[in-house]
Amino acid sequence: MEMEMEMGRAPLFLFSAPLWLCPDPMSSVGFSSPAQSGILRDLALSLPQYSLFGSISTIGAMLGAVLSGKIADLLGRKGAMWFAELFNLVGWLAIAFSKNVWWLDIGRLSTGFGIGLLSYVVPVYIAEITPKNLRGAFTAVNQLMICCGVSIMFLVGNVINWRLLALTGTIPCLVQLVGLFFVPESPRWLAKVGKWEGSEASLLRLRGKKADIFEEAAEIRDYTRSLEQLKESGLMDLFQRKYAHSLIVGVGLMVLQQFGGVNAIAYYASAIFSSAGFSDKVGTTAMVIVQAPLTVLGTLLMDKSGRRPLLLVSVAGTFLGCLTIALSFLLQDLKIWDSSPFLALVGVLIFGGSFSLGMGGIPWVLMSEIFPINVKGVAGSMVTVVNWLGSWIITYSFNFLAEWSSAGTFLMFAGVCGLTIIFIVKLVPETKGRTLEEIQESMLSFN
Repeated sequence: MEMEMEMGRAPLFLFSAPLWLCPDPMSSVGFSSPAQSGILRDLALSLPQYSLFGSISTIGAMLGAVLSGKIADLLGRKGAMWFAELFNLVGWLAIAFSKNVWWLDIGRLSTGFGIGLLSYVVPVYIAEITPKNLRGAFTAVNQLMICCGVSIMFLVGNVINWRLLALTGTIPCLVQLVGLFFVPESPRWLAKVGKWEGSEASLLRLRGKKADIFEEAAEIRDYTRSLEQLKESGLMDLFQRKYAHSLIVGVGLMVLQQFGGVNAIAYYASAIFSSAGFSDKVGTTAMVIVQAPLTVLGTLLMDKSGRRPLLLVSVAGTFLGCLTIALSFLLQDLKIWDSSPFLALVGVLIFGGSFSLGMGGIPWVLMSEIFPINVKGVAGSMVTVVNWLGSWIITYSFNFLAEWSSAGTFLMFAGVCGLTIIFIVKLVPETKGRTLEEIQESMLSFN
């Protein structure tokens, strides 16, 4: 089925919605880096206490991820996003007005829960409302908004204190809470719960009043009815042979994404630059300058170059970036080269730019595409939990690993990036230009 839709005839919110529906509260990721020195000073936290604060959002995210599929299936995609943003809003306020480490951690845990829920439901919602020729780029806007959130935190955090910085985190929460009143529910979710007329009305609203939705609506209806014969899926149902390929790709990419070191750099960029002997403010500003345009480029290329080529280029760059950072710390330890701090900056910029190009967003795009709707809730929850579990392991352990050996830590990250290249070549499918139903049928037939 080819979706005929001219950009000028489609409703404006179809093109604007991904810009503010994506989890802007992921600015939480960028908060811990510029806020570190201020929080350590004002609340007299020890390094282990700050490591817990930096990583506890990932524990909340795991809890949110565990419930994300069920909540999204029960309340709908819009209802789940509303629910998540309430936790984000409360969390940011708790951090901003905290007087001790307990309120700080409670606020961080609350924002983490909201983020974990949004990490699943936003890519799924965007994938379910967009036509196949635009789906990759629209879903990849998720990573673009994450990049924007982190970038804003880095830049604003250089000029204001950490309490005011936390208050800025409430802004995207409020924008999304209001904006959700103006978008329709997912037509595929409406079909799943038997609201056929609502599904067609939503599809017509998304495609434009004069659009011919007959073929697309029929395909959604036929595929949904074929799945109605299956019982409601639980966690153990995922481990059937027919879902093996989807599960390996979804879980594998999330594990490799996290253990490649991205959140070590995102959460503790300032500390990395300082330990390498480079200005943390200059370093984080340079990261913003490099990452933002490459994230935009990756979004634009998503539906042109395809998922696999972009992933391979992206991971090759993260491999090179980790090697460069490791070399910088090694030269510093051996006192061989006075310019090794500059080499650390180059390595971080290569890593951040390359990650933003593809590895940051494409795993979430694929997660939203490869699972059939009868298992999408439980599968999405599991994949998202795995992602946040890996994030917690890295964010909590990184400071201790860096004390052991910064060079060795980044060499390990480089090794994981190398394994990721092999994984992509052997197992990751190309989904560009295919409907969700076509992708999911091909994944089932792979076995």
